[in-house]
Amino acid sequence: MINVSVKKLYRLVLFLSLFTVGYNVLEGLVSMYFGYKDETLSLFGFGIDSFIEVISGLGILQMVIRIRKNPENPVNNSEVTALKITGYSFYVLSFGLLAGGVISVIQHHKPVTTFWGIVIAILSIVVMLWLAHSKFRAGKKLDSAPVIADANCTKVCIYMSIVLLVASLIYELTGFAYADVIGAAGLIWFSVSEGNEAFEKAKDLFRNL
Repeated sequence: MINVSVKKLYRLVLFLSLFTVGYNVLEGLVSMYFGYKDETLSLFGFGIDSFIEVISGLGILQMVIRIRKNPENPVNNSEVTALKITGYSFYVLSFGLLAGGVISVIQHHKPVTTFWGIVIAILSIVVMLWLAHSKFRAGKKLDSAPVIADANCTKVCIYMSIVLLVASLIYELTGFAYADVIGAAGLIWFSVSEGNEAFEKAKDLFRNL
């Protein structure tokens, strides 16, 4: 049986996962809308990253529900799955941003405006700082690799928000043509790094099955 303190931690993780899903669906839709409307690759890619947060959150949500229903069963298979989902999602984002960046450079594309990138990035930094801190604390107490990986996914969203903010500010203040593409390149770097880390953790857990 799972003791009371652990049950409370899993309830917290459940809440954080639900919040992650809800917030990032909204953030993703808004970011992709303004990214498409204003032709801003970094903001559009940031919106896709928000949906990776949704996928990661759903993976953790599935794991928590399974544990609560079947506390006697091992959870490693679910944890490996959650980590792989996160890893694959980061790779998909990286590929999409790379393709978009290449097209933007070839076409000498410039965004209409990056104002909404600035607004969304600032809001995201505030919310994700709280989420990442809460997930790390719960993940460490539970000694759960996928919960910590989910926190890392949220932490990367903070880094991506900072990249988006800097790139958007540079373009809005200077009109530098490739600020948006450079911002997208920063998102790719973080995405590939975290995708690799998620798969490494999945391999480690798989060896212990």
